[in-house]
This record gives sequence, structure tokens and C-alpha cells, in this order.
Amino acid sequence: MGRWRAAASLLLNQLSNTCKHRVLDHSKPLYSSHPTKPASFLLSSRCFSAVPSRISVYDSDLIPGPVDSSHDYYGFVDRDDDEAVKIPVKAYFLSTSIDLKRMQADNLSNVIPPSSRSTNYVALRYCSVPSDNTVPSTKQKVSSYRYVVVFHYGSAVLFNIEDREVETYLDMVRMYSSGLLREAKKDDYVVKEKPLLDEDMQGGPDYIVLKNLDTDSIRIIGSVLGQSIALDYFVSQVDGMVEEFAGINRAMEKTGTFTMDRTKLLQLVGKANSNLADVILKVGLFDRSEIAWREARYAQIYEYLREEYEVTQRFGNLDFKLKFVEHNIHFLQEVIQNRRSDLLEWCIIFLLTVENIISIYEIVSESTGI
Repeated sequence: MGRWRAAASLLLNQLSNTCKHRVLDHSKPLYSSHPTKPASFLLSSRCFSAVPSRISVYDSDLIPGPVDSSHDYYGFVDRDDDEAVKIPVKAYFLSTSIDLKRMQADNLSNVIPPSSRSTNYVALRYCSVPSDNTVPSTKQKVSSYRYVVVFHYGSAVLFNIEDREVETYLDMVRMYSSGLLREAKKDDYVVKEKPLLDEDMQGGPDYIVLKNLDTDSIRIIGSVLGQSIALDYFVSQVDGMVEEFAGINRAMEKTGTFTMDRTKLLQLVGKANSNLADVILKVGLFDRSEIAWREARYAQIYEYLREEYEVTQRFGNLDFKLKFVEHNIHFLQEVIQNRRSDLLEWCIIFLLTVENIISIYEIVSESTGI
């Protein structure tokens, strides 16, 4: 009996030392996955029982699963791209002019203070109302807000705004617009914010990845997209003129003449010249961005987007089409001028004929009277 008591005492001492070692080990946190059963109760019930138990004593059973933090701020998480946040961007060309001063006066609480001397745009920031699948974080980031960048020549670029809410913001912009289009031009783009990116930016098809998205990045992206969508509108206007002149040329090929009057031709001349002036002066297609001039990483974004949207090449195509229109205008002006010259010549011939007839009549009258 003494041997059994000694063995039992030795076994209990060993179990007690093992449990004390586990309690003092803080390398792994111990949490109970069941609120009604604290961890201390589980430990005491396991350590001081000499009867084998089916309850597992491994710490992994007491540690809760990983917390899903994919929606740490407003935005759309792309899990296939190392948790990069996708921010949708929508560019619209609504009208030919927007009153920025009145818009800025009516929305002072939402206006972002400008970081350059440029006055051709207004940047507005709105607080985001989290959707059903997002959870707001305590630390607000730039991507936690909604942004509207409005340009005086008629473009509006929306950042981080869902499709169902787009018309609300566009209606606000239309309140300050003049020369509204019957159908607005639209373009979509995506900005991905990836803090773990090795470089400042990285390009892709129809998207750009930034290490850090800030308000200056939004201004740069908005300026290029606004110019691009405005250029689409002016290209469509010039395409319409090219098609009209193509129809005139086809009719001249068949009949040898055309029926356009001088007033209609002068209207086309004015339209072509105004489109070219708007692209160069109002849109500022070749104006250097002050933000891109100050810092290299913004210049990299600016140059990449202009190359991605082929702004220079598209303007070259627009200029070529305008030269075609200009050539046709000059040709038709010469034809109309020749018509006027022929008409004047016939008028002169008619007047000379009348004068000769009167002279002959007077001579005959004098001779008859004598």
C-alpha cells in the first residue's frame, strides 16, 4: 500500500507541475470560444483531474478564428490583389460650361482647398455613408470619402460613388451648368490603393494601382479623365462635320454641283474653329499641371494616364480631321465665290446690253425726228 500511495502522490505532483507550467506560459494567449465557460475554469478542471478526459487540452481549441477585416474602410476590396482597395471612377461630360464660382459659393463646406493656382476646376468631398457590406474604421482615409471634381468646360469626375447614387451628384452639377447635352458622354476607370506596393504606382488595363491615394492624386486623375471625356465629345462633333462634307462630296461626284448656301458654310466654319479653340484653350489639353510639376510621383501618374488615354494621339487625329474640314471649306468657298463672280459677270453683261439698247433707241429716235 505504501508503494501505491507513493506512486499516486508522484503522479499527482507531476500533473500539478505540468499544469503550473502551462498556466505560466504566456507565449500563446488563451481565450475561450464559449463565453459561458471561462478559460480559467477549463484549465483548473483539466489540470487537477486524475481521470482521463475526452476534452482536448491543446491551446488551438481555445483561440478564436481570424477576424475578417476586409472592410476596414469604405471601398471595394479586391482579394485577388493582396487586399488592394478598388475605387471606381466615373467621368462624365455634361455641358459646354459650368459656373464654378456659384458652385463653390453654395458648397463651401464640401470644397477641398486648392493646392495650386489653377481655377478651371472645383474639388468637392462628401462623407461616405457605409453600405451594407462595409464597416467603417476609426481611422478615416482618403478612400473613405466620396469626391466630385468638376471642370468649367463641362466635365465631372466622380470617385468612390456607387452606380445607384451617380444621378444624385450629376443633378447637383447640372444645377450650375449651361449648354446641357441631350446625352452625356461617359467613361469608367478604376483606382486601386495598395499600401504594400513597392513602387509609387503601377499601371494595368483600365486601372491604376497607387501606393497611397491622396487628394492631389485625385486631382491629377480627375484632370486627365475630364480632358479625355471632353476630347471624346469634340471628336464626335468633328466626326459629324466630316460625315457632312463626305456626303456633299459624294453628291458632287454624281451631279457635278452642290446645293449648300453661303450661310450654312459659314456656320460650319464657325463650328470647326470654335471646337479647336475649346480643345486648346478651355480644356487646356496642353497646359502643364502644377501639381505634376512640383512632385515626381504625381508627374508619373499624369504622364502614365495621358499615355494610357492616348491624349496626344487623339488630338493629332482631331487636328487631321479639322484640316480635312478646313480643306473642304476652302474648296466650297471658292466654288461659291466663283458662282458669285459668274452672277456678277452676267449682271454686268445684262446692264451693258440694256445700255446699248437704250443708246440705239435714242439714236433711232433722233434720226426719225430729223
